[in-house]
Amino acid sequence: MINAFMQRDSRYEGIFFVGVKTTGIFCRPTCSARKPNIANITFFKSTKQALDAGYRPCKRCKPMQVEGNFPDWITIILSEVDNDPLRRWKDAELREMGINPNRLRRWFKKNHGMTFQTYLRLRRLGNALGRIKQGDDLTNVAFDNGYDSLSGFRDAVTQITGLTPVKSRESTIVYVNRIPTPLGPMLAGTTGNGLCLLEFIDRRMLETQLKRIRKHLNATFIPGSNDYMELVSRQIGEYFNGQRKEFSIPLQTPGTEFQQEVWNQLKTISYGSTRSYEKQAIAINRPNAVRAVARANGDNRIAIIIPCHRVIAKDGSLCGYGGGIWRKKYLLDLEHKYQNL
Repeated sequence: MINAFMQRDSRYEGIFFVGVKTTGIFCRPTCSARKPNIANITFFKSTKQALDAGYRPCKRCKPMQVEGNFPDWITIILSEVDNDPLRRWKDAELREMGINPNRLRRWFKKNHGMTFQTYLRLRRLGNALGRIKQGDDLTNVAFDNGYDSLSGFRDAVTQITGLTPVKSRESTIVYVNRIPTPLGPMLAGTTGNGLCLLEFIDRRMLETQLKRIRKHLNATFIPGSNDYMELVSRQIGEYFNGQRKEFSIPLQTPGTEFQQEVWNQLKTISYGSTRSYEKQAIAINRPNAVRAVARANGDNRIAIIIPCHRVIAKDGSLCGYGGGIWRKKYLLDLEHKYQNL
């Protein structure tokens, strides 16, 4: 697959897709874009698998389309869904656009492992869960989102959350999305109260952090976005461009009282500055708790914004960063570069 991708071998079209970790996009094997470092690519057997992993379709090679198979009408319907993902498409409406519903269904099933209507239902279900959490009437939510019966709606909600619609009101909906950065993509999680997760996707503790969020918030994870997701994406981009030194994103950080002390103290370390673990322990009046402070730093679930990368060893060396020492150095160098601007 590596050879086929590097040589843009058209014989492998449709057999596999290539995800680029540093950009968060996925491509065809024949994509004409500049080839990434081999260490930064991963492979998927289908577009559905790539989408499930959070990758976005490449705008150049358009992997959601199949070369030579009706690209014009597929482009039209994909664009319409992106513009209004909650719209309930009827066969008659598709026919008015000159699209055969059966052909569309077969095309989606063949190329993405699901029917067009399944794709639409999954997107509507995410919206429905959000409305349930806000206290909307179950009947209205079910029928507004295209379900023919309350029983069908209950089954769909239970399948994805493990909870009945009524009990799902007690569950916190966490929208998750990938945010591309110069250091590789990050996974962000936002609720109706703010940001609860921001980690590099290759961090070993990411799965553990997701389990902790699920436990602390009684969370259900849904791929998607909200206003806070758009805010964190924009502000993280500004940070890496040297245009932002402070963040204005509400944070949701459940944890022990000690962890809260440590995380709050981390936020007092100014942009471009560093502090040792010892001084961090002294700052919270726990001078003998250096190791505990280091563990709490490692338990931080919101990288960069809660700047655990600014804590260094007593001798000034870099150590103890879950995202990797090379990322820690990059972030500190970045802040030093823009500190006086």
